[in-house]
Order: sequence, then C-alpha cells, then structure tokens
Amino acid sequence: MMRYDVELSAENLPLASVEANAAAAALGGTLDAGDVPYFPRCLAVHLHGDSDAKQLGTRLALARRVILPWPETTPSAIEGRIAAESARNPVGASFRHVGRSEEEPGEPVLGLWARAWRNGGGHIDLERPDRRFLYATTNRGAWKFGEEIAAIDRDALSPSRYRRLPYQKPVTLAPRLARVAANLARLHEGDRVTDPFVGTGALLIQAGLLGARVEGVDRDPEMVRGAIANLAHMGLDAGRLTVADAGEAADAIEPGSLDAVLTDPPYGRASGTHGEKAADLVRRVLPIWADRVRVGGRVVAVLPGGPDPLSDPWRRVVSVPDRVHRSLTREFRVYERAA
Repeated sequence: MMRYDVELSAENLPLASVEANAAAAALGGTLDAGDVPYFPRCLAVHLHGDSDAKQLGTRLALARRVILPWPETTPSAIEGRIAAESARNPVGASFRHVGRSEEEPGEPVLGLWARAWRNGGGHIDLERPDRRFLYATTNRGAWKFGEEIAAIDRDALSPSRYRRLPYQKPVTLAPRLARVAANLARLHEGDRVTDPFVGTGALLIQAGLLGARVEGVDRDPEMVRGAIANLAHMGLDAGRLTVADAGEAADAIEPGSLDAVLTDPPYGRASGTHGEKAADLVRRVLPIWADRVRVGGRVVAVLPGGPDPLSDPWRRVVSVPDRVHRSLTREFRVYERAA
C-alpha cells in the first residue's frame, strides 16, 4: 500500500473527510487514524497505487487533488530527485506552494528546483503542465514535497451543469452533495442501489455515474417521469423506477438483495408527503428497505436531525451536519448492519 494525501475543500471539512475515507475504502484503501497529513488541510489515505489514486480523484466531490508525498525533505535531496524525474520523463512541469507557513519559500530554493527540472530535459509550463509538484515548509525548516497524482474536476459537479437536466424542481440535493452521499455508501461497480424517495433522481444519478445499478420508487408519477428523463439525459439506465408507495414497493424486493439504500427523504415546507408527517414517513419506510440490504451493505440517508429511524441490527457509524440555511441543518447519516 502507498500513502497519499487528499487535499480537502473547505466548504465542509468534516463531510469532506468522511467522503474521502469512504471513497478510499471502496477502492480497497485504508485510513490510519494515527497518520498525520503531510500537507495542510489534507487527509492521509493508503491505496494500492497511482491507478487507484487517479480513480479516487474521479470519485470525490469535496476535494481538490490527490497528492503522492515524497520522502525527501532537504532542498538538495529534492533537487536530486527532481533532476532524475525530469531525465526519465522530460515534460512540462509546475511548482506550487501549498498552504501557509512561518517560513515562506524563497526564490533561491524554488529556482534551484526549477533549474534541476530544466537541466534534466524538461521545461516549466505554468498553464498546462504535464506534472504538477507541490511543496510546503514546516516550523522546523524541513521541506515537504510531493506530486499531484489526480486533480478533482470541480466543474463536473457544478450546479450550473445540472441546470441542463430536462426535469428540475427547487427541492433537490446539489450534485456535489449527492456525490458525497453516493461515496458514503462505498459503492462498487455493479452494486444494486435503491432510493425509496427518488424525487428528481439526484442521488441515483451519482450512484449510476459510480457504476451502480440503480432503481427507485416515488408515489408521484410526475417525479418518476422526471427522474427517468434525468437519468436518460446522463446516459444512465432509467428502466427500474416505479410509481408506488415506498413502504409497499419493498414487498417485491428479496431481503438481502440490495447493496445499499441511498435516500434523501422529503422534509421541509416545500416537500410533499401526502399528509403524512415527514418523520413518521421515514420511520415507516426506511426499516423496510434496510431489511433488503445485505450484511456489509450500507444505508445512507440525508435527514433533518431527529432520532435514528433504524435500530438493531443497524447502527449509525457516520453523522455529519450540513447547514442549509438559518432554520435547517441536515445530517448525512450512514448506517451499517451489525454482523
């Protein structure tokens, strides 16, 4: 296993941290609680190699890049490796300082590294570099140096891109947060995932983009038609969406046949529950669907706080708040079935 740093985005650091942990685990990686992040505002993860690190970069929403730290910590040792890397692969490169420190790097040191790269045969390209190097200093004067293995495409999950979907409602989970929820489920290619409150299909879109086989239920025919259109617009199979009461539709699903339940149940004034209290609806429906999840699978629910809707053998393993506005804070909760 190789050690990498995931640079987290700042909008919700606790949520970004649990997302990176879950996504790394889905790729067979591990997180050591004793690991100190190499770079500022990072999370240390262990993966099998650069291929998994690049795949991690395609999954994450609340992150900026995946970095491979170098063991070298002195300017001369870093210079030597830079020259060797350039000689091996003479392409365009850039160097960028990460975070803030008491000892800001000076031009002589950075110039030393840039010359080493050029002397090895490469060139400096600040616009479209083939390789991106990052560095920082410590209070003890040692250097931290590493290479960006994967950059997170923040535009891919921009709300502006999803405004092109054919069916839109004001009450829907933002694409980045829907991706976070899908990552919290630790999905693998081919996993079977259900959303019993499908809405506009925001969660199923992100689960499908991660390779899951998605299906869902909603008792509003307009929502189901809209979700089918949205999934098809994203190039995803939309043939397994059903118009039905969420509690009753589970009767057709064999217990233990699902890999995950992923849902953002209705809550708030703008959500329709057909007269049933939102909390009562969740307590009625979610345990039924949780019973259809295999041992080792997960239930991920975005809830507006309150008591847990699931009890033994289910246990809550993650609960991270995310503030919507002054009067509403929702929680990203993850439940696992006890073995």
